[in-house]
Amino acid sequence: MQPSSRTIELVAPAGSLAALKIALQAGADAVYLGLQNATNARNFSGLNFSEAHLRSGVELAHHMGRKVLFAINTFPQAGRVAEWRAAVDVAHSLEADAVIIADPGLLAYARDRYPDMRLHLSVQSSATHADAIEFMREQFGIRRAVLPRVLTLAEIEKLIRQTSVEIEVFGFGSLCVMAEGRCLLSSYATGESPNSHGVCSPAHAVRWHDQDGHLEARLNDILIDRYAPGEPAAYPTLCKGRFAAGIDRSTDADMADHALEEPTSLNALSLLPRLLGMGVSALKIEGRQRSPAYVGQVTATLRAALDSAQADPARFAARPEWQFSLSRHAEGSQVTQGAFERPWK
Repeated sequence: MQPSSRTIELVAPAGSLAALKIALQAGADAVYLGLQNATNARNFSGLNFSEAHLRSGVELAHHMGRKVLFAINTFPQAGRVAEWRAAVDVAHSLEADAVIIADPGLLAYARDRYPDMRLHLSVQSSATHADAIEFMREQFGIRRAVLPRVLTLAEIEKLIRQTSVEIEVFGFGSLCVMAEGRCLLSSYATGESPNSHGVCSPAHAVRWHDQDGHLEARLNDILIDRYAPGEPAAYPTLCKGRFAAGIDRSTDADMADHALEEPTSLNALSLLPRLLGMGVSALKIEGRQRSPAYVGQVTATLRAALDSAQADPARFAARPEWQFSLSRHAEGSQVTQGAFERPWK
């Protein structure tokens, strides 16, 4: 049995220093993280890093021979560009291994100010074809591109053949019905775009009301979901809300359903040999807003699976205990291979 000469870097989310430590202990090759401000796309209260915690995290990762990828993946706002540039300065001063950037202007700043800095193109740039990725390489020197979760395996394989840029794909975590970087739903509901403010449902817009024993979740005045007594309630996002989607003919009552997207998680576990064979450089776990326990368990499971796939791709099989472990952390307790496999295409 000959091990595969190809490897895939396992990239884990770190929404806190505790999550970073657990991800490294669980076998992540790299972690991605951001500051406690609007420069990163998971700008939730209580998450992300102060500069002091970031310094500690980078030192620990480098001591263990691992990498830290610094997400600066929202778009700078008029009159506030200095805040985004300052985040690039912090990443460089703390010796982050790469910065993940969406905005071309910020890529230009990083290229010109720090020619030695490794640049990754964020999924928020929504680059889905080789021309776009090659253009960003030619103009800004990007070394890696994170692909949106809208491409099939065949499309990804073709793209890899057409570019010298490393390709990173998502392997597990929450899905979004929109192409990353192009969602306007939150802007409509809250007046704030996740591409500039870093969160789909900002806390100030979230409303919880008790209505005749039922818990209502709203974004401003928009009803997102209504939960029966004792029913688990999720944080409200427009794309995963339940809305009146028809009439129950037996009762003439509105039928509430997930009109846009059911809560479910991407799970590419069984596809690892194919991703490895086509030359994918990195596998990303979604979930900087999730708990350290989620980060540790998902990272450990994918670490074991990747090691097995890389040791002998031809004989790889997704073990039931791996699938069970990941299904426990799936949104809505459902998993899918998403756009990777489209039998209807």
